[in-house]
Amino acid sequence: MAPTQPAPIVRLERTADGRFERRFQLARWGFLPGFVKDPGDFPLIFNARAESALDKASFRAAMKRRRCLFVADAFYEWRREPGKGKARNSRPFLFRRADGAPMGLAGLYETWSGADGSEIDTACILTTSANGALIAIHDRMPAIIEAEFFEAWLNCEEVEAQSAWRLLRPAENDVLEFFEIGPDVNRVANDGAWIQAPKRELFDK
Repeated sequence: MAPTQPAPIVRLERTADGRFERRFQLARWGFLPGFVKDPGDFPLIFNARAESALDKASFRAAMKRRRCLFVADAFYEWRREPGKGKARNSRPFLFRRADGAPMGLAGLYETWSGADGSEIDTACILTTSANGALIAIHDRMPAIIEAEFFEAWLNCEEVEAQSAWRLLRPAENDVLEFFEIGPDVNRVANDGAWIQAPKRELFDK
């Protein structure tokens, strides 16, 4: 999944009989706040800093009423190597849960409505400062919501934004495992499990 592509998200919806049910949908990865008049004049937001999500105008309403989870089996970060210009390379690393479970990444969504009546479902991922294990690769990481807190994060009717915001914190150091992967991940056209293979395995073949 790359920026601007459809992303699988989960949100909570109240049914006609008053129950809450989780709903799966696709939303474009690239958040547009509802107040935007012309998308061409506003840069798409792929990641939003959790630290300012409660206060920033772009995210205040979504933090109160439109919290979601991005469903992912892994995410990628790039380590910038010393050097200047073309000599400064970025090395891709894959991060996934050490227990093998899918990840629920904290997100916000918004249905943007155009003047012509068109609608676009958009979403972004919330990020926190990196934990002690990830900091050597990158200084930020997605906010990972543990399964026991899925309901609290998604329930915008009964859980206030301030309480939900407290769930946005770096994952414990032992939650994730990571390894370097090959450069093929840098091309959006590449799509397959092979791009997630550890780099050492690629060279062993």
